[in-house]
Amino acid sequence: MRILIDADGCPVVDIAVCISNKNNTECIIICDTSHVFEKEGVKTITVSKGADSVDFALVNMIAKGDIIITQDYGLAAMCLARGAIVINQDGMRYDSTNIDGLLMQRHMAKKILKNGGRLKGIAKRCAEQDKRFEQQLQELLK
Repeated sequence: MRILIDADGCPVVDIAVCISNKNNTECIIICDTSHVFEKEGVKTITVSKGADSVDFALVNMIAKGDIIITQDYGLAAMCLARGAIVINQDGMRYDSTNIDGLLMQRHMAKKILKNGGRLKGIAKRCAEQDKRFEQQLQELLK
């Protein structure tokens, strides 16, 4: 079991690295060239910048039972298909019971935006979200 992090725009990289180090679990950060991560005790893989380049690199690395951290529903679906355990930055676990609905929400949001509509922005991140993420990741590593 490893932890793989889709690090582009991920607000919990430091928390995940700390937990992986405490649990002696291999952790790999995958990002594109617009980000720089140098964290002690983890491997960083930097891929070329491009649409979904990080996603495809990450999916190709997955082994069954790996823990994937991402906020990308499409990537989460691909990871689930490969037998991974997938959580987002708030500690929500993606699984077969919720991924289809989440993908549909994303599709509908894109349609609204394409037609000139507006959507409510994302709320500011709070400490409670970090705490839920930390608890969920620690639980998965037990």
